[in-house]
Amino acid sequence: MPVPDDWTLREETIEYETPWYDGGYDRYEQPDGTEKRYYWAELPDAVVVVARIDGAVAATVDGIDDGTDGRTTAGDEPEDRLLFVEQFRPTIRETHLELPAGIVEDGESFTAAAERELEEETGFRPTSTALLQEYAVATGVLRHDRGVVYAEGLEPGRRDLDNNEFLEVTTVPVSDALERARERPANDSTISALLLASEDGLL
Repeated sequence: MPVPDDWTLREETIEYETPWYDGGYDRYEQPDGTEKRYYWAELPDAVVVVARIDGAVAATVDGIDDGTDGRTTAGDEPEDRLLFVEQFRPTIRETHLELPAGIVEDGESFTAAAERELEEETGFRPTSTALLQEYAVATGVLRHDRGVVYAEGLEPGRRDLDNNEFLEVTTVPVSDALERARERPANDSTISALLLASEDGLL
């Protein structure tokens, strides 16, 4: 969207560049005539994947923690589950249970990035994906958009982790997913993605 008529952009400055993001500030003349620097960090778009896996598949695939505790749905079929990854986050020095996620590469759609990231991180590829929401994150400081993608019809694929990814793949029953995500330490991307999927009637 364009700058409102009562705001005037006087200067845009990039102060530093890193492999992860760029940082800088915009100097604006505000509606009252005063000037102020607004600092920002600019990151590539990212995608978070709510990936539903058949309960029977989750219970029989090597490397996936079943943890069903005998829980079944109607007809004694294992309850469907969501794929999660557990990983240490050096930036905040905590280990988090998270939904699969990653950066959207140049030229990719959110759904294409979701398919790629899901297979790379978990070893599963979806047969169906849908973009639930695209939104701006932390608008007071970030230039960063996030997409939430729902994936289902998971089939075994090929896991291919980056050199900074040390992930443990696990599954959580669909009915428990939001409660588990709210346990500390919790993170915004997982909670918001699950709330969106729940609001859309997918969980």
